[in-house]
Amino acid sequence: MSKKLSFPKNKIKVLLVEGIHQQAADLFRAEGYQVELINTGLDEDELIDKIKDVRILGIRSKTQITQKVLDHAPHLLAIGAFCIGTNQIDLEACQEKGIIVFNAPYSNTRSVVELAIAEIIMLMRNLPDKIMAMHRGEWQKSASQSNEIRNKTLGIVGYGNIGAQLSIMAEAMGMKVYYYDIEEKLALGNAVKCQSLHELLALADVVSLHVDGRPENKNMIGEKEFAAMKDGVIFLNLSRGFVVDVEALQKAIEKGKVRGAGIDVFPKEPKNNSQPFESVLIGQRNTILTPHIGGSTLEAQINIATFVPEQIISFINSGSTTTSVNFPRLQLPVLEQGHRLIHIHHNTAGVLARIDQVLASHGINIIGQYLKTNEKIGYVITDINKQYPPSVMEELRNIEGTIRLRVLY
Repeated sequence: MSKKLSFPKNKIKVLLVEGIHQQAADLFRAEGYQVELINTGLDEDELIDKIKDVRILGIRSKTQITQKVLDHAPHLLAIGAFCIGTNQIDLEACQEKGIIVFNAPYSNTRSVVELAIAEIIMLMRNLPDKIMAMHRGEWQKSASQSNEIRNKTLGIVGYGNIGAQLSIMAEAMGMKVYYYDIEEKLALGNAVKCQSLHELLALADVVSLHVDGRPENKNMIGEKEFAAMKDGVIFLNLSRGFVVDVEALQKAIEKGKVRGAGIDVFPKEPKNNSQPFESVLIGQRNTILTPHIGGSTLEAQINIATFVPEQIISFINSGSTTTSVNFPRLQLPVLEQGHRLIHIHHNTAGVLARIDQVLASHGINIIGQYLKTNEKIGYVITDINKQYPPSVMEELRNIEGTIRLRVLY
């Protein structure tokens, strides 16, 4: 039986913004898609202007995918977040419109952890101040405020992929590791779980944040939390900018409560490299400020630019949603002979039965069917082995609760 694509691949438009690695564009083009690559982020109006005919959108952390943007994207099938976080995307609105979202939860983990380890060592040795003194022509040879990291206590806030790998590497370098997470996480190596954030803060010589971008984490570290830390603590934030009250951090540095800080993310960041960076942390002693580059290594960017397109292409070609952020997860076999129908609907009772009734009324036999639901939507894949009249598609679209119907082939 000849297969008929729901739409030709050369009609699939892909928009990649925020300087996503060329590898992603190459993979999409090899699949036959039209690809536009933009090196900067887009604000809401700019994105609305570009997204009208786009079926696949690739972003990083700065581009905001709002309800308004989605309302102007009638053809959008998939969004790829070429980063870990997805808080910049209205996931619920995407579900309502049947738009699948993928991210890259593991691809830059090693890069972020290596930066954290490097900054812990540099801050423990007071190297930022010594380096700047050398550039001023000053020779400050001294062991004052300079320590090894061995036998120091590292407190990790957020024990996800990055926090857990940091735990392993820090312990291998001789640090004692404590961690705190709101979810139950298995301790790796000899790491010890703390029952509260304040318990961890009181124990740690070094505090490193690796939390996600959920709204509840806003300003989770403020004056009260800095006061709970040891005097002379080393503080790192390589997670999300808004989780730290930077004015409170500035005061803690000036008072000597925090003897060194490594900050890679900020509440307000420039949209592109031509815009100025402003922060109350500029010029603070023994402070490393980096421009949100924790995951910005060539290795990480290539990994991300390979992983995310592969997930999207698999979804387009087979309907698989294995690593999706917002869809029920299904791993699907390739259908060699037949047609595959994808039905996305609100998670209400009886939809699967009505799909089967429509097909049965036309004498269409089902050779394979897969259903997975979450609290919001249902995702049904139906494989059939005979031709069907256009009226079948119309009847399936008219089933109450239908969000999107797609004929894969």
